[in-house]
Amino acid sequence: MAARPPPDTDDEPDSIEFGIATLDARLDRAEFSFPADSETIIDTVSNTDVPYDAAGSTISLAEAIDRTGTDHFESERQLLNELYPVFEAERQSRSSGVFGQLRSLLPF
Repeated sequence: MAARPPPDTDDEPDSIEFGIATLDARLDRAEFSFPADSETIIDTVSNTDVPYDAAGSTISLAEAIDRTGTDHFESERQLLNELYPVFEAERQSRSSGVFGQLRSLLPF
């Protein structure tokens, strides 16, 4: 006798999104267009704390944009390309050591 498969529910996500993936989804819902300055982006994007790792650690969008050194973005692609190294540096700085690396692999 075989066991029944688990019910098909959409309550739980198939994956955990953070960093660029999370911000990209928020930018798609925001009502502004590029080119845009950092103030417009920050004021328009809801929930400006962006998770940068699977554990849910966050950085404010204002701080992340400030770290890019750029105040004006010609396109969404430029914004995301400039923010990627900021999120990656933050993730790596928080996951130093063997235990930190193991924690970064686990989604809790």
